[in-house]
Amino acid sequence: MTQDRFTGVGLGLRRPHLDEVARREEHGVPFWETCPENVVGDGGRQHRLACAILDRDPVLTHGLAMSVGGFDPWDDEYLHGLGAFLLRTGTPWHSEHLCFTSVDASHLHELLPLPFTREAARHTIARARDLQARLPVPLLLENITYYAELGAAEMDEADFITAVLEGADVGWLLDVNNVYVNALNFGFDPKAWLDRMPLDRVAQIHIAGHKRFGDLTVDTHGAEVIDPVIELMQWTLQRLGRPVPVLLERDNHIPDLDRLLAERMRLQEAYDAALAPSGVRHA
Repeated sequence: MTQDRFTGVGLGLRRPHLDEVARREEHGVPFWETCPENVVGDGGRQHRLACAILDRDPVLTHGLAMSVGGFDPWDDEYLHGLGAFLLRTGTPWHSEHLCFTSVDASHLHELLPLPFTREAARHTIARARDLQARLPVPLLLENITYYAELGAAEMDEADFITAVLEGADVGWLLDVNNVYVNALNFGFDPKAWLDRMPLDRVAQIHIAGHKRFGDLTVDTHGAEVIDPVIELMQWTLQRLGRPVPVLLERDNHIPDLDRLLAERMRLQEAYDAALAPSGVRHA
């Protein structure tokens, strides 16, 4: 399986759909994304169904709890199982979040932002390089949403992400919904922000829905993607001037499979339109 096979709009493989996806060999989804934490070391019927789908269809992997920016040592047993899982699926890369998720071996079940400081950048670069050396495939890091800054910043988010990606020499999983949500909450232009970023490092894109709570917009993954975020995805694809896989995330208020497939098709049509010969513009 090669990276070239991963284009178009894929879906996250979620437990409510496992039975139906396992039965449907012709589902039209070009690839699935799975979180290894939900599969590695698991067992039982759900595990067997997930593995059957992952053995049958193209798969990308996306981690939730590695805490790349944290201080806890890696779990060597989990890393061993993760490496075997990545090789089994044939994923061309593995992605993790640019954040921390645990403190003193306590998993917080949240993607928490790092301070935008030179020290934090140096620390995260070293951690990312070490993690990359332990993985059998290239590592991507994903930009997150955040709702408050940790301490006094020495740089802004764009400069911090760029410093880590370039310092660690890793790829970027660009979440365009996260950019849009942060832009609403912190008052910046998402396209101007993206124009500052190393788009040559983008290997994959995430897109999702969000919800407004008063003056705060929250990345919920619990609603359909709105038109401005779809347009931002198209603009980004045109800036890239090349196809990269886009993953539709839906983790809350998960609809039935047919409804999710219909939304995937709507995004696929927008994806195809953005990359049509007349629409592609090289950055």
